[in-house]
Amino acid sequence: MADHTRGGGTAAGKSGEAYWKANLRIIIISLIIWALCSFGFGILLRPMLSGIAVGGSDLGFWFAQQGSILVFLVLIFFYAFRMNKLDKEFGVDEE
Repeated sequence: MADHTRGGGTAAGKSGEAYWKANLRIIIISLIIWALCSFGFGILLRPMLSGIAVGGSDLGFWFAQQGSILVFLVLIFFYAFRMNKLDKEFGVDEE
C-alpha cells in the first residue's frame, strides 16, 4: 500500500504540497500583519505614534484599543476570500 500523505512523488501529492505551502504563506503573512498592528503599533512603537491624533487620542493608543481588533477582522475576511480563491485554484473548493 502506497503512502500518499507525504507527497510520494505523484502529481496529486505535489499539488497537495503546493496547496499547503500557499496556505502556510497566507497564514504567516496574516500573523505578521496582526502582530505588527497589535504588538508593534500598540506597544513597541507607541511612543513614536503618540504625536499623531486619531479620534481624540494618540495613534498608538488607538491601535492598542481598537485598531488591532479592526485589523484582525479585516484579516479574517481576507483569509476567507484568499482561501476560497486558493481552493478553486487547486480544485478543492466546495460547490
